[in-house]
Amino acid sequence: MGLGFRSRSLLLISYNLHKPPLAVLSLCFRSSTGGKYLRNCQNEVVKLQSEAVREAISSMITHCKDTKPRKFTETIELQIGLKNYDPQKDKRFSGSVKLPHIPRPKMKICMLGDAQHVEEAEKIGLDSMDVEALKKLNKNKKLVKKLAKKFHAFLASESVIKQIPRLLGPGKFPTLVSHLESLEAKVNETKATVKFQLKKVLCMGVAVGNLGMEEKQIFQNVQMSVNFLVSLLKKNWQNVRCLYLKSTMGPPNRVF
Repeated sequence: MGLGFRSRSLLLISYNLHKPPLAVLSLCFRSSTGGKYLRNCQNEVVKLQSEAVREAISSMITHCKDTKPRKFTETIELQIGLKNYDPQKDKRFSGSVKLPHIPRPKMKICMLGDAQHVEEAEKIGLDSMDVEALKKLNKNKKLVKKLAKKFHAFLASESVIKQIPRLLGPGKFPTLVSHLESLEAKVNETKATVKFQLKKVLCMGVAVGNLGMEEKQIFQNVQMSVNFLVSLLKKNWQNVRCLYLKSTMGPPNRVF
């Protein structure tokens, strides 16, 4: 007695259970509900919906206009929730990416430089300290901590960076700047760079823009930030629980 179509389909699925990729694909394509189960395929590609991001950006801008004017430009933060990660067991990722547009133009940076770099810093209005000024800190933990809190990032000349551990001890390590580079360009690069780093908790936040930027610029920064984050995760989108965009004084807007 011959097998019906349904029975043959079940046998095909059963046979392919020994071959995981085919088993999933067979189940997807043989299902009577069609496309619904295609979402469960192993080769599923999840993408951030552009429309959701644009709506969130528009919502933040509208909220800013409809509320009491602020005396500062609100920063936009990408808030991230992860899943299927064990910070105690899994390798903690860390990575930085330069965004197309500077999210925090007022980010405070200090140049720890030699005579030439200190002079260049003064010309472009950048805070700076020379070796003599660093020596005066005398590794005093309170003074070093105060300095670290005052600035978001540090740049250092090649001749100075080697002395940082001896002069300041452990802490925020500066980014190297050579005399072949434009100091102003290096400052802008630092301001445009965001860092993703998994620590002890499965949530993090990075600045990806501000409400003084054009909507298109915010969108481009968000898109690049999310794509880079996903590339750092061991299972890519499968490790993303949720993504929110939030302005400093506004409510969070879920985009994933």
